[in-house]
Amino acid sequence: MEIRLRLFAGLRQVAGFKEKVLTLPDGAVVADLLEQLPASIVGRTFYIAINEEYARRDSALQDGDLVALLPPVSGG
Repeated sequence: MEIRLRLFAGLRQVAGFKEKVLTLPDGAVVADLLEQLPASIVGRTFYIAINEEYARRDSALQDGDLVALLPPVSGG
């Protein structure tokens, strides 16, 4: 199945891309997608969303899903 991965803010800058299409096996979960991240992102803190809804690493993926990785935001 094909999943669109979209990165935001500093994650996009570190990885060097904004969006990429990844091919994963049927039955894949977010953790499977995270294994394909560039080394420059590994170990960073981020939130995960699938089709604009927050998700966890064990959330199931479906063909055509949009997975977004968002860095934490702080304000004051």
